[in-house]
Amino acid sequence: MFQRYAYILPITEKWWSRFCNRNREGKTLHAYVRRGKVGPKNVELLLFYVTYPLKEVRGFGEFVDRITGDPDDLWKIHGQETCLNSYDEYMSFLRGRLNATFILFKSLRELLTPIPIDTFTKITGIYRMPQIGKYINREETYKLLRT
Repeated sequence: MFQRYAYILPITEKWWSRFCNRNREGKTLHAYVRRGKVGPKNVELLLFYVTYPLKEVRGFGEFVDRITGDPDDLWKIHGQETCLNSYDEYMSFLRGRLNATFILFKSLRELLTPIPIDTFTKITGIYRMPQIGKYINREETYKLLRT
């Protein structure tokens, strides 16, 4: 049986940089925002795959929770944990969606040496990262993080 140990979360370089800045400022809990009701459940780690043009895993964090629901309610509770600069930026990002998802994580760690797509593909067998992300098992996760 396939074990869902980690979730590879595609992220643009812009959002990745903002999370890294928050982390350097000493913020410990972070919330990644998604449109609609999508995201991982019941995993240990999130691996951050920075998309085009980098196409590499740049870091990881400990999964805390996935919360879905009304965008206004979620912003009131967890808005300060996002990398979005304001409520207006948040609403613009959601593009009128009626539901939002906040993926909460802590202990964000940047990898000293990012994992390039060719190494990533050899270990996971994933040639093209799905836009919504992908679960991987414990063995694949440890192989990736040890490279």
